[in-house]
Amino acid sequence: MDAEHRLRRLEDRAELEDLIVRYFLASDNDDAATLANCFVAEATFSVSGALCGSSREAIVSFIGSERTKMGLTVHTPNYMLFSFADGGLEASGLVGAHLELVLGDQSVFGAVRYQDTYVHRGGRWRIRTRDMRVIHVAPWLEVGKSFMSDTPVRWPGLAPLPSDLPRVIG
Repeated sequence: MDAEHRLRRLEDRAELEDLIVRYFLASDNDDAATLANCFVAEATFSVSGALCGSSREAIVSFIGSERTKMGLTVHTPNYMLFSFADGGLEASGLVGAHLELVLGDQSVFGAVRYQDTYVHRGGRWRIRTRDMRVIHVAPWLEVGKSFMSDTPVRWPGLAPLPSDLPRVIG
């Protein structure tokens, strides 16, 4: 791989990292315009494999609707892993993040992993598909117990669920 190609790949990674941070900040700040610019027109957004939006507008609408149930939120990316394909115009990514949310009258803490695909169009990277997989989530006062259980996904008001990404032993 020549120096120009290696430099381009580093620039692509930096741009993808910026895209992820812009997405999180736009989500936390209720910035629908910036959020929309993070996605291509035909993007899809899923949670735990369930489709929640199949266009840029539907995704922004879904996230906006969910945000009406929330108070203060902090989305914090912890790591990002990218792989490139199609001559560098497409990529897949894995983004690990922690969430701190106020849902109703409860503060919630959790860890998720976004399984993404990206496309480079019009001179910039955007998200094509995003599936948020929940590792664990629970009200702050329950995190210690829920994290150790077989059902560490404890969204307030819903029945406890197993992790989308349980540890496989053996």
